[in-house]
Amino acid sequence: MLKYPCLVLDHDDTVVQSEKTIGYPYFCTVLDKFRPGQKISLKDYVHACHNLGFAEMCRQKWQFTQQELDEEYRGWQQYIRTHIPAPCPGIRRVIRRQKEEGGLICVVSHSAVENITRDYRVHFGLQPDAIYGWDYPEELRKPNPFPLEDIMGRYDLRVEDLLVVDDMKLAWRMAHPLGVQVAFAAWSKADFPELSGEMRSLCDFTFDDPQELEAFLFESGK
Repeated sequence: MLKYPCLVLDHDDTVVQSEKTIGYPYFCTVLDKFRPGQKISLKDYVHACHNLGFAEMCRQKWQFTQQELDEEYRGWQQYIRTHIPAPCPGIRRVIRRQKEEGGLICVVSHSAVENITRDYRVHFGLQPDAIYGWDYPEELRKPNPFPLEDIMGRYDLRVEDLLVVDDMKLAWRMAHPLGVQVAFAAWSKADFPELSGEMRSLCDFTFDDPQELEAFLFESGK
């Protein structure tokens, strides 16, 4: 019997390595276009996305209009089609084992369906059972609990049947009000000790690499 019938996985920097190599460099080009001369460091970018989420960061720090956010997203869609992030080492076994043993993989992410399905096809040879991404209206995206509520309703699951695996605080804000457990994907935040410390204190579990997550899910008692 699976420990968690449904894994709810984030995408960027939980399943694929994208923040440093794709997300941040692309945003620097956007910022230079919309706010010439203004810069942001990788550290500040990661901290702002962690605390605010991407769209709210753009609005609060640079007063992006909705038109600018829409234009940014259209550019991102083009950019990501030619930039495929590498998978996090070891995550393939977690995903494959969950599916092979009859479990569900649901993705709750601020990435779009197009690139999530592409990455799963290229790296894992399968597709998630459900995706709740940027394509949803903003008010229904993480940290809104809607994705978890919809997953439980769609698949007739209980709170204890789900485990959220994510590297960002928005996931905790989404899951905590419902009582859904959260595992911190610490493998992507080793260079950010303040964020890592906060997540370790907030989340129910912390895993320093996907191999630890795999052992917890499939080799130890609940």
